[in-house]
Amino acid sequence: MRKKWLTSVLLGIVVIFSGFSQSGISKKLDTLPSHPRLLMQQGEEKALMEKINKSATWRQIHESIISAGDDLLTRPPLERKKIGMRLLDVSRESLRRIFFLSYSYRMTGEEKYLQRAEKELIAVCRFTDWNPSHFLDVAEMTLGVSIGYDWLYKELPEDSKKIIRAAIRDKGLRPSFDESYNWFLKTENNWNQVCNAGMTFGALATYEEDKEWNKNIILRALRSLPLAMKEYEPDGAYPEGYSYWEYGTTNNVLMLDALNKVLGEDITGSLGRNFIQTAGFYQHMAGPLGRSFNYSDCGEEAGLAPAMFWFADKKKDPSLLWTEKNYLSEAHREYNTANRYLPLALLWGADVNIDSITPPHALMWTGRGRTPVSMMRTSWTSPEAIYVAIKGGSPSSNHAHMDIGSFVMDAGGVRWAMDLGKQDYESLESRNINLWSMTQESSRWQVYRYNNYSHNTLTINNELQQVSGYAPIEHTTHDTTFMSAVCDLSSVYATTVSSCRRGIALVDKKYVMVRDEISAPADTPSTIRWTMLTPAKVKKIKKDRIELEQSGKKLTLKVVGKYPVRLQTWDTRSPNAYDASNAGTVKVGFESEVPAGATGHFTVYLLPEGSTYDSGKNMPLSQWTENITDN
Repeated sequence: MRKKWLTSVLLGIVVIFSGFSQSGISKKLDTLPSHPRLLMQQGEEKALMEKINKSATWRQIHESIISAGDDLLTRPPLERKKIGMRLLDVSRESLRRIFFLSYSYRMTGEEKYLQRAEKELIAVCRFTDWNPSHFLDVAEMTLGVSIGYDWLYKELPEDSKKIIRAAIRDKGLRPSFDESYNWFLKTENNWNQVCNAGMTFGALATYEEDKEWNKNIILRALRSLPLAMKEYEPDGAYPEGYSYWEYGTTNNVLMLDALNKVLGEDITGSLGRNFIQTAGFYQHMAGPLGRSFNYSDCGEEAGLAPAMFWFADKKKDPSLLWTEKNYLSEAHREYNTANRYLPLALLWGADVNIDSITPPHALMWTGRGRTPVSMMRTSWTSPEAIYVAIKGGSPSSNHAHMDIGSFVMDAGGVRWAMDLGKQDYESLESRNINLWSMTQESSRWQVYRYNNYSHNTLTINNELQQVSGYAPIEHTTHDTTFMSAVCDLSSVYATTVSSCRRGIALVDKKYVMVRDEISAPADTPSTIRWTMLTPAKVKKIKKDRIELEQSGKKLTLKVVGKYPVRLQTWDTRSPNAYDASNAGTVKVGFESEVPAGATGHFTVYLLPEGSTYDSGKNMPLSQWTENITDN
């Protein structure tokens, strides 16, 4: 493991310094701008305010931050209260408070925000520690304290600055050299991005106190970050899914933006070759109802992602903000002011003319990599649009579930095929569930929401999917009369089938078709269970179809198969005391058997009310032949 990591780090160094020599970066770090230097430098307030005043939308966002700052004036300072093993909620609220108050002071000059920010800074800096055993807590606290220290540097009393500097050094940066805590330097997931961003901000904020030591922290982060940025290759898909994209990628961009400013050059391409393409992934991951494709440990609720404004600027593509502009409305004020990153939307997006943003052209997006995904829709402008998305990958990935081959579907303004998402981590950790082990035998897979029994995929011979398996997306078709993706699930079911492939298609912009082709082993039959989780009510079950209804809309699930099928429903309640309630949901689908040595195929048509299917388009998956191309 250590040899593998060392090789990766050395490769990362080559990538980093292909555009910048180590000595060149060191030299640039020796001539940093004066405070404030992070994200918004001295004198940039006036230009930002001029941009804000030109737009009613941006004015509303600006005023919502100021109003939230006013609300904080009478609240008691934060206290060091952990939930289980985490201080993370406190760290995140500290970042929100300090960021909002510091922004409010810099943009208005009103002393009340400076005084309240100082009070908050001193309170968290006097904590006994920032909980280094869960280093995300340290990273987010360091990020927030560093922004406050830098942005308010010229106005803070020297005694306060001394306390804050010491906390950044002793409670933030110094623990990052402890091998018990700094494993984030060696990983590819969001911990790498969040922790390196926090440490980089701490080092930049206090740089003058010990230039060589802080320089070492920054260069260490630059050696480590490419491990995480490589995860976006080759197309920009983020393995950990929608909400973890918002977390990891936002911190990644924070670090890049801060360094680009102080270095005076853009180092983004030198650190991650295809990182910039990930904006398309995030945009297509949200359906027409504002609900995400919430695979793995992700939540379904979508919301404003300030990082998208950074990407839109880099790519010179305002259409990337088609979904984001809806979240800027007054209706989302409460949600937005709970977003600790909200000021970034102004810092990165105030140049954008919100009213001139047009919808994207592409109705489909496919990404390969560790967790391949494909998303397709009938329209960007209609809330009634059909949206369907499917994933491949492996249960062994960080935050993954046994949801390989799973899909979600929206149509007629409702979600028909859904995902339960994660269960609260503390509720499981407190029951001694080994939640972070990804081995086949891990108790993680006994949690109902995490195994394949609860997802919109197959269960074969009542067995769990194989953690060691990996399912690529083999083919896609982009014709608007037949948008499709084909996923090879064979290795995920290696103990129960000879081969297993799933195709999903959005046909004629009218309905969705899911086709599975399964070959049983020569000596053993395969019992197939096809399930779709839904919040709809089951109105009728007939021989070959199930009729669903919700919110006054109807959907018919019709099944055609080579072998007889038994349509049925399954309860989503679990007998385990540690499992969350899944009230208001039901699983629908069928069971069938593929005889030993035989190959069976099963097609499910998901038909919105009023639509009919074309049986001629139910072709073998081998005829869905267009190869995957770059987005």
